[in-house]
Amino acid sequence: MAQFHPSGDLAADRRYLWAEASRAAGDLAGAADLFAQATDQAPGWAAAWFALGETQAGLGEAPAARVAFGRCLMLDPADGFGAGLRLALMDGAAAPLGMPAGYIAQLFDDYATRFDAHLTGALGYCGPALTVAALKRACAARGRVFRFGAALDLGCGTGLMAEALAGHITALDGVDLSAGMLDEARITGQYRALSHGDVVAHLADLPAGARYDLIVAADVMGYIGALAPLLAAVAARLAIDGLFAFTAQTCAGDGYELGADLRFAHGPGYLSATAAGAGLHLLALETASARRDGGRDVPGVVAVLGLPQPSDGAALGPVHQRGHQIDDAAAHLDVLDAGESLGELHPLGR
Repeated sequence: MAQFHPSGDLAADRRYLWAEASRAAGDLAGAADLFAQATDQAPGWAAAWFALGETQAGLGEAPAARVAFGRCLMLDPADGFGAGLRLALMDGAAAPLGMPAGYIAQLFDDYATRFDAHLTGALGYCGPALTVAALKRACAARGRVFRFGAALDLGCGTGLMAEALAGHITALDGVDLSAGMLDEARITGQYRALSHGDVVAHLADLPAGARYDLIVAADVMGYIGALAPLLAAVAARLAIDGLFAFTAQTCAGDGYELGADLRFAHGPGYLSATAAGAGLHLLALETASARRDGGRDVPGVVAVLGLPQPSDGAALGPVHQRGHQIDDAAAHLDVLDAGESLGELHPLGR
């Protein structure tokens, strides 16, 4: 059950909690009736309308669910419950560009204190380990030591990536939309600086000329649909020999889609083309599952990108994916002027 957000009306709150108990017991019809009573008692309560919509959708009552989700969205325009995402799925609309910041913040604020145990336990999450292993291979391919100066952890969460990178970087900064997750990350003592906000906006707001030797984004792409703005922002903040590594959930085709799990999945072709469009060279795109869902591995990839280097041999042939081959759309990109590293320019961080 999601964290309870009370209405302030005791009678409505009781009906909501009874409804949650009924839903947990598998009695969706009874739960729907109780959630409807809660909305009658507290018609301005967005959480109850969302729960009613979820339950009605589970019963196959799509028209009624649309009404409930629409009412939730009207009451909560910031869409902290993700009602707009549910409506997009139900209506078969084109995948949105991204998720509402309010939804991501509320989701992970509610989840922060139990995040590590649930993610690494129930979901078998291994994104940081996959990312570090791919970075080691990319460094070997480029003939460089697996060691970085200043690094930036996008969507840093509770700090799981910091543990994986320990001993391989000189300084680590983090940014996340969830204040609750940042509180957990701060406890680790692994970060030089932690910032609260959107990852693309954070990259854009860094001091002019600021660069990082390493940027990582583990389990972040699932909350971003269109990746072009992010990859362009990353390219602008990489040191000339810096690397960007991320994990992503994948789908068929060359675009991206919003799945029933309310996470975005991206096609490998879309990832390579979008990287090329941002001026990034694809060093690795390897099939790898970073988590499980329903006891099954979620299809995914781990990728490593960098600004083009003469040693990359970009014009020599395709980039290899484990067991597959993909076109290298970054073959003839010009090297960008990446400036100095952030560690040299701003030793104290933000």
